Amino acid sequence: MMEILLKPIITEKMTAMGETHNRYGFVVNKKANKIQIKNAVEKMYGVSVEDVNTMNYKGKIKTRYTKTGMVVGNSGDVKKAVVTLSDGDIIDHYSNI
Repeated sequence: MMEILLKPIITEKMTAMGETHNRYGFVVNKKANKIQIKNAVEKMYGVSVEDVNTMNYKGKIKTRYTKTGMVVGNSGDVKKAVVTLSDGDIIDHYSNI
């Protein structure tokens, strides 16, 4: 079985959304669908999920000038999911730090 949730998105914007709108962001596997993401969040955190929004990001092209010439590569593609929880449920990312 593929790992669905790779890591939580911890930024100022996502932290504010979690506190005000009960929405949390995760970096997820590119092949995971919304139903799999919903089940994974419910199983891992013990909460009930109302809605899942996903977005695919293409990796950026990176160039670097070195002694041997120009090196061109790109960062990896990423799929993000924003999960809306039902009222009363919260996810505390900071509890196990």
